[in-house]
Amino acid sequence: MSAAAAIHANALLLRETGLLLRGPSGVGKSLLTHALVARARAEGDFAALIGDDRIALENAHGRLLARGRAEIAGLLEIRNLGILRVPFEPAGVIRCVVDLADSKAAAPERCPPPEALETEICGVRLPRLRLLGSDAAAANKIFLFLHHVTST
Repeated sequence: MSAAAAIHANALLLRETGLLLRGPSGVGKSLLTHALVARARAEGDFAALIGDDRIALENAHGRLLARGRAEIAGLLEIRNLGILRVPFEPAGVIRCVVDLADSKAAAPERCPPPEALETEICGVRLPRLRLLGSDAAAANKIFLFLHHVTST
């Protein structure tokens, strides 16, 4: 990707870590975003949505900056449920990426090779985790991933 891009994804802040959730439409990005924000806030941690559906990304001095669309700030569309209002921030620095695959895709590797553990967006290299969107343990795995990313 170039130094700036707009992509189909969700972005959120969990504690001090910006997270980008990518994946095809209908894979569960918004539902997982809601679950992650709700869980962090229930545990007394800071958590907020940056944006749902379309995220503007730019390389800001070697850091990946994400912004949601102003016209839907704080709104999260959950399939079959509707539009929910959630705490939000207008922008945040993304520190890691979770790629969600649908159940028709090949399951992520059990022990992925080192090159699959990173991705590059707008010239910024970031830690990456691949999961099935239908994985019932996705939120737990993401919190473990964030702990690993922020402790190294």
